[in-house]
Amino acid sequence: MRSKKIFLASPHMMGKELDYVKEAFETNWVAPLGPFVNKLEDLFKEYMGVDGACALASGTAALHLAMKLAGVKKGDYVFCSDLTFSASCNPIIYEGATPVFIDSEPGSYNMSPVALEKAFLKYTPKAVVIVSLYGMPATMDKLVEICKKHNVPVIEDSAESLGSTYKGQKLGTFGEYNVISFNGNKIITTSGGGMLLTKRAEDAKKALFWATQSREPERHYEHKEIGYNYRLSNVCAAIGCGQFEHLDELIKIKQDIFNRYVEGFKDIPEIEMLKEDNDRVSTHWLSIMRLNNSKVKPLEIIEELEKNNIESRPIWKPMHMQPIFKEYPFFNHNESGLSVGEELFQNGLCLPSDTNMTKEEQEEVIGVIKSLF
Repeated sequence: MRSKKIFLASPHMMGKELDYVKEAFETNWVAPLGPFVNKLEDLFKEYMGVDGACALASGTAALHLAMKLAGVKKGDYVFCSDLTFSASCNPIIYEGATPVFIDSEPGSYNMSPVALEKAFLKYTPKAVVIVSLYGMPATMDKLVEICKKHNVPVIEDSAESLGSTYKGQKLGTFGEYNVISFNGNKIITTSGGGMLLTKRAEDAKKALFWATQSREPERHYEHKEIGYNYRLSNVCAAIGCGQFEHLDELIKIKQDIFNRYVEGFKDIPEIEMLKEDNDRVSTHWLSIMRLNNSKVKPLEIIEELEKNNIESRPIWKPMHMQPIFKEYPFFNHNESGLSVGEELFQNGLCLPSDTNMTKEEQEEVIGVIKSLF
């Protein structure tokens, strides 16, 4: 077995991060406020072309505050992508609302407009959470159009898709409220953290108020609303500012990793990679493989890679299959039978997509997988 592990996706420090962290320490700005927090928010407002940005302790915190901004309350319904990480839907429960899960479409693996239309025939939601998985853009124009037709706000979960575009527009700008994650495995990281992006500056200001314990502007501690300790620390924001300077470089490395997989598996018809079409540019945060009519199963590949000290992962298990969420409504893209998300979970695999991985190490990954066919 190789001694050095190949990771699925690990933090990739580019050099300036430590300088900025030292500056935060030297100026004693180590609390959950400070110049690097402000700078990171300004960088994202300019990069995304939005008026509001609120740097938070996690992407999940950003999703929670997006729910509150959308007015989600107990007894409401909220539609959510079914094939996703649980953080996309947990905040629905935080607010006492009911999640309604929407199946994927075959091409992008993201929310199906067909299934979304079915759900609107039965329920009137307070908001719709649209997730773009693994860097691959959802079919945003159709999904947003459906939501507008029903006058329902979109919460865009672009936690995994910073830098991706749909029809030339950056993900994280389609929704009324938009979320980016800076978790340690994302394209850029603040060690842990996230960003809430809003079309209106006043919405970001309200989110900031909630994120700092809903403290009223009084000399004493005055509270009229429930608040949260959700603010990103200045030290973490310093890391993020250093990472942001290399965002385009890190995206290019991710895309190169994906292209090497496509080339490496081109002669194996059972392997299908999650590719863009003319409307989508994906960062390929993770490179995704689907096995089509294959005798080799994803678990066999995962176990063979593990034997060689290489990390991989199954595709997300759909939320409607999760024990905690199985009683909630679900709408299938298909007319009957296995849903698109269930089929992808059975046959999908996340390949090592670590920007620290060398070309030689990736060729080793490809070789291990090819040996099974």
